Amino acid sequence: MGLALSDALGITAQGLPTLDARKTKDVFAHLENLIKDEDVGKVIVGMPKSLNGTIGPKGMQVQEFIQELANRTNVEVIPWDERLTSVQSLRTMKELGVKQKRKEVVDRISAALILQSYLDSTSSGSEECEAS
Repeated sequence: MGLALSDALGITAQGLPTLDARKTKDVFAHLENLIKDEDVGKVIVGMPKSLNGTIGPKGMQVQEFIQELANRTNVEVIPWDERLTSVQSLRTMKELGVKQKRKEVVDRISAALILQSYLDSTSSGSEECEAS
């Protein structure tokens, strides 16, 4: 799971180390701690959609994840279209000369791209945000 935080002014997104949900006992507890430690005001979650904009089975799982995270925290959880972010991530890696295409790197860059897209769409991004 890719993670990113915005700067305090909500202008730029920085990728964080990825979270391996398969190896993490309680993903929600990990995210709750991160939200508390970083004083996160909103969480932006990448919503997988097909190219025609419909939500498939993976999107349904993400909706359930969003609901659970919202229930467990006191922050607003916002789904954000993640279409083509992996493609953008791979393109960015190529431009930067990163030869390894490890999933962790792609997920980290994708999380930053998703959060940056959200920040760019808001005129007053003054709250610190996280993307996953």
